[in-house]
Amino acid sequence: MKFTAEDAKTLRRILRWRRDVRHFRTDPIDEAIIARLQEAMDLAPSVGNARPWRVVRVDDAALRNAVRANFTRCNAEAAATYDGQKHEDYLRLKLAGLDRAPLQLAVFTVSDPDEGHALGRRSIPDTLRASTDMAIHSLWLAARTENLGLGMVSILNPASMETLFDCPPIWRFSAYLCIGYPEFDDDMPLLHRVGWQKNHAHPWEQR
Repeated sequence: MKFTAEDAKTLRRILRWRRDVRHFRTDPIDEAIIARLQEAMDLAPSVGNARPWRVVRVDDAALRNAVRANFTRCNAEAAATYDGQKHEDYLRLKLAGLDRAPLQLAVFTVSDPDEGHALGRRSIPDTLRASTDMAIHSLWLAARTENLGLGMVSILNPASMETLFDCPPIWRFSAYLCIGYPEFDDDMPLLHRVGWQKNHAHPWEQR
């Protein structure tokens, strides 16, 4: 299979417009689209072909409320670490789309799966978590091609999330994802736009 220059141009455009979305419309997402998003994760690479990610679709209102409570606690703790103007700036940030995103996914990584027979991860066990991260990124790009936005909620207590979802002992919390149609499109990271952290590139080193 040979790809064209136009394919490469399209991919760059998708990468540029992939943003961490916090502002969602509440419109439902068609189940056929959700199936395509799941397929995108299934196409992701993984160490030893272990496929260590486990995804829970969170539809239950009580579970969603418990996740929001977890976020509220952790966000208050994070805010308390800043002083002065930085504290005020932090409080103005919208850091999660938990209140409106129609599709919400809790993602876990199996810490020692039978699949893959430990190939490629004996010396670097973190490759399992990296595999889950690549599956999430594949989902993220696929969501963008469906005109959906995705926001990753990282201000959560992992142990509490594992308890909340009654996980098997070898599951480790990796990410909580909010997915939906964005209220607006922007090719600039929100944290760059509001002045919290400028977007910048790191040049490759040559040695």
